[in-house]
Parts: sequence; C-alpha cells; structure tokens
Amino acid sequence: MEIKNLEFSFKTNKVINDISFKIEKGKITTIIGANGCGKSTLFNLITKNLKVQKGEIFLEGENIKNISLKNFAKKVAIVHQYNTAPADITVEALVGYGRLVHKSFCKGYNEEDEKLIEKALKATGTYSYKNKTISELSGGQKQRVWIAMALAQNTKYLLLDEPTTYLDIKYQIEILRLIKCLNKEFDITVIMVLHDINQAIYYSDNIIAMKEGKIIGAGKPYDVITRDLILKTYGIELNIEEMNNNKYVIPI
Repeated sequence: MEIKNLEFSFKTNKVINDISFKIEKGKITTIIGANGCGKSTLFNLITKNLKVQKGEIFLEGENIKNISLKNFAKKVAIVHQYNTAPADITVEALVGYGRLVHKSFCKGYNEEDEKLIEKALKATGTYSYKNKTISELSGGQKQRVWIAMALAQNTKYLLLDEPTTYLDIKYQIEILRLIKCLNKEFDITVIMVLHDINQAIYYSDNIIAMKEGKIIGAGKPYDVITRDLILKTYGIELNIEEMNNNKYVIPI
C-alpha cells in the first residue's frame, strides 16, 4: 500500500496534512501518536470509511477510490476498534461471515469456505469454543473471534484499529502475539494503530509516528524511537532504555 500527498479535513479543521509513505509488504506497520493526532482518521481513509479529499492511496498499484467495497474486502480484512454482533450468534457462524464477500447472492458455503473457516478458527485459537455464542465470551476471546472472521476473508492485508483497547494486559499480549504469529505464518501485511509505545516497538517491523496530522517519524522501531521523538509526539520527556537490541520507553 502506498499513500501519496494525502490531505483530509473536517470543515475548517485540517486533520491530515500532506502525508506520504509506503507500507512494507509482509511486515507489521504500527501507527502511533497522541490522541487527536490524526491516526484514526488516517486509518479510516486507508480502509475507505472516509473518502480522500486530496491525494491518492494505492493498493497493489490501483487507486482504492476505483476499487468497489466488495472487491476491496476481497483484498483487505479490517478489524475496527468497536465491533458488534447479535448476542446469540455462534462463534463459528460469525467467523463464517468473513466468507460472504466471496459469495454470490443466496449461495451457501462450499468445501473451500468450510476449510477456510476451520483454518481461521484453529489459527486464532477459537476452535474450542466455536459453538459458544458471542455473549458467553470474554473481551479477549471476542477480539480473537473478530480477527478469525477477518482471517477467513483470506486476504493478504490485515488492518486493525487499536486491537488491544479495553483488554487487560494478559489479553493485550495474547492478541499482539497472535497478530505477529498470523503475520509470519500466513505472510499477511499488517497495519495497526496502537496506544502503547512499548507494545508498538516490540511487535512491529515498522513504526509511523504522527503529530497534528503529519508524520514526524517513520522506520524501524530502533531507529525511530528516541527521546526527542517521544517529546515531539506526546509532549513529555521520558527515558529510553536498551535491552536485547531493542529500545523501551520508561513511562514514569
């Protein structure tokens, strides 16, 4: 995915200002920044939830404005920050929704669909409770199900908006480990938005740091994360320590 000269504003409030970057295929790229910096707006532009006002977004060489929503969903799977489903729907049925974009009207699942649904359930660790309803699951389990549904779409791009929001630390780590595993096992290009800087450093191949609608840092976590960047991005001075050839921000 390639973004060129992107600008977007709500009325007179410019949110995105002349952003350009490329997403490295097969890698995990994480967007970080303080609240209101424009990262969620950027995510919504990339996922076609908002229409580009100026600039271009290309997916495999094609401008996404020329790609229908159905065809876009055949290429890109999206897990939003807020997801809802009927309380009485089973896990397996919800994961199966990921196949609908590939189906013609009124056609049921074929053998390939069933295999991909089972594959998604097993890969995300949700197979053991596939017959449970969504209302019976914990927050961490639900997030795994949403990721499983995205995986069932069988795309090469997975986009996640703050996938660890509202989860306790145990489930946060489990979800991030799952994302990293799926990236490696299925060669999926991942773009995600995260709040936690250290999680972004540890689980990402590349980081994009934003402030006031602009990119102020981009590249490998070790190269990007500095005291100066943290100060510019979040407006606070924090120490950075090195361990096992990586950097970690001391948030106290």
